[in-house]
Amino acid sequence: QVQLVESGGGLVQAGGSLRLSCAASGRTVSRYTMGWFRQAPGKEREFVAAISWSGGRTYYADSVKGRFTISRDNANSTVYLQMNSLKPEDTAVYYCGAKIGQAMGVLPAGGMDYWGKGTLVTVSS
Repeated sequence: QVQLVESGGGLVQAGGSLRLSCAASGRTVSRYTMGWFRQAPGKEREFVAAISWSGGRTYYADSVKGRFTISRDNANSTVYLQMNSLKPEDTAVYYCGAKIGQAMGVLPAGGMDYWGKGTLVTVSS
């Protein structure tokens, strides 16, 4: 089993920045593909970003490309999402997910093996 705990959410003005963290415990996640997803009220959970085992490969949704950066620290079992130039449409609950094995591209939410409980990001205009 893997436990994931997100942190770093909050209220920020448009144009601001936030850094989300996802701390993993239980089994080592160094062999898991990690992803960030988000879910706005009334909408389905959507893919935001993914990172490979080593951190050498990343993939982003078009809506966040150039503004968000995903990274990971396997020694500390932590995954990060640096979010810059935030927009009101980025408002959502952000979830960290872990998928056993290697995967890349737009990861389907239904294909993740473990989830955290999420952290709320609110961007005011």
